[in-house]
Amino acid sequence: MLELNNVTRKVGSETYLEGINLTLRRGELTILLGPTLSGKTSLMRVMAGLDKPDSGSVLVDGVSVAGVPVQRRNVAMVYQQFINYPTLTVEENIASPLIVAGVPEDERRRRVAEIAELLQLTPQMQRRPAALSGGQQQRVALARALIKRADLVLLDEPLANLDYKLREELRVELPRLFADMGSMLVYATTEPSEALILGGNTVCLSAGRVVESGPTMRLYRSPQGLLAARLFSDPPLNSVPVKVGGGMATLPIAAAPFALPVPGIVDGDYRIAVRAHFLQLAPPSPEAIELRATVKVTELSGSESFVHFDCGGEPWVALLAGNHNLAPGETISLYVSPAQLMVFDSNELALTRVAA
Repeated sequence: MLELNNVTRKVGSETYLEGINLTLRRGELTILLGPTLSGKTSLMRVMAGLDKPDSGSVLVDGVSVAGVPVQRRNVAMVYQQFINYPTLTVEENIASPLIVAGVPEDERRRRVAEIAELLQLTPQMQRRPAALSGGQQQRVALARALIKRADLVLLDEPLANLDYKLREELRVELPRLFADMGSMLVYATTEPSEALILGGNTVCLSAGRVVESGPTMRLYRSPQGLLAARLFSDPPLNSVPVKVGGGMATLPIAAAPFALPVPGIVDGDYRIAVRAHFLQLAPPSPEAIELRATVKVTELSGSESFVHFDCGGEPWVALLAGNHNLAPGETISLYVSPAQLMVFDSNELALTRVAA
């Protein structure tokens, strides 16, 4: 078990991490979700022992590892920017941790062949890194980290440099591989969809702080705060301030006032939020709320359409299945079920449970 207790790290006048409290257990996958510069890599480097916290403690099985050099800790790490041994072949790169660990040759060959097949590296086994594409070199670094079966495996956006097809295949295969490892696995990503595919537990990070953490699907379905809801939304979360009077809300583009799905809600200021894919062109249920939107621009992506419009002066987007050639300035009706609305109070704390 790895524990971080009130860990803070500063570089000069900048605070990279502040008050981090986390517990990682063997056999569990922890996802660090946040935008660039949110603290994901800084947190991983502290976990690995590459950087020391300015305050707080890092414990492994209850024992402080302060001052323990990274070479004496059973850790494997893959950065977004790959690092390989340039004079070794792909096969030798992948096998290197097993050679150091004294793994018998027969088992070593079997494990190398398995991970190479998974990462589609078998045809390149006798090549050296300089002869590989960037994506292939990243797969070699990933294979070397995974084959080690270290106590702590840190993967910092490891699929970012891969082509779309392989990235999608590995997102499906990696959870199965992770389940067989028994390590403490930490996977950093900027993509909510990647977190949802991988599952496990997610830690939402922003500006070096833990915004919220817990089981991945729980955080997606029921975020406790607006910031976590935003971090878990791609396209960006739609939200707008509303006033409630007599239990009824007035959304700027709603065809009529409607009751918020919060029992006993008091009059006052709130913020309503809804994910882009919950907005539809046809009513999903008899109680659906109708929104009257003026199209700003429509983006077609083949199987989906992104329709952009304003709601109370704030940019909104609807993610619609299929191709819809909606012209700028066109007024359309969009519908959303009340059960799919998230309601936040003036402190940006959630009042409702969002639908799956």
